[in-house]
Amino acid sequence: MKPNPLRAGIERGEAQIGTWLTLVRNPAILSLMKATGLDFARVDMEHSALSIETVADMAVLARALDFPIAVRPPKANREWITRLLDVGVWNIHCPQVEDAAHAREIVQASRYAPRGERGSGGLSAMTEFSTAGTVAERRAFANSQVFITVMFETARAFDDLDAIAAMDGIDALTVGPNDLAQNLGVFGTPDQGKVLDAHRDRVLAAANKHGKTTAMLAFSQAEVKKWQAAGALILAYSSDTEMLHGGFSRAMKELKG
Repeated sequence: MKPNPLRAGIERGEAQIGTWLTLVRNPAILSLMKATGLDFARVDMEHSALSIETVADMAVLARALDFPIAVRPPKANREWITRLLDVGVWNIHCPQVEDAAHAREIVQASRYAPRGERGSGGLSAMTEFSTAGTVAERRAFANSQVFITVMFETARAFDDLDAIAAMDGIDALTVGPNDLAQNLGVFGTPDQGKVLDAHRDRVLAAANKHGKTTAMLAFSQAEVKKWQAAGALILAYSSDTEMLHGGFSRAMKELKG
């Protein structure tokens, strides 16, 4: 089976710069994204119409292209984690992680024994339909390649920040900036940026303390550079929707005056 390119890049200490995929359903979009120089696509199922069937098609193509996708499911539970891993997704971006107990459930669902209790799905796209090696060897390989990122989106989640960062099977930490700002009561206020940056700094410190990776969402190229300089290795810049909207808007302003 092929290794996970996102994990491999991170283990080499190389920043991985990607974008959100929220609108385009044609899997060929992954070929386009790779051609632009992006390192990955983060596929959003929480706030989009993308179905499990579409994501399954994308996962197979992503493996063939060596262009990884990370998927945010509608909910970070056993059902969604199992289904996404079994259709060939290596990287799960888990929303609304509230406490250490929830993080442990995510680890249990995403890793085979002895690291967890992931369900057995049999021969599938997850194994690229390969029967090479023993079942134990294939399971150990899968455990080593799965990459789990957890999102902190409420003040309550930060109570268990250190415990979650220390947990085996949690690979990266991040914040959901808009939902976190809403929960903290600062969304749309002058203090939003300052408050969010303070929480981002807490995530960076916890990740560094426990040898984990930090992921950051960036709304501008300057933000990408800022958080990369701060030590974040997974950087999600903009989205397919925003890039299309921005590109056409700029063109129409020029063409129509």
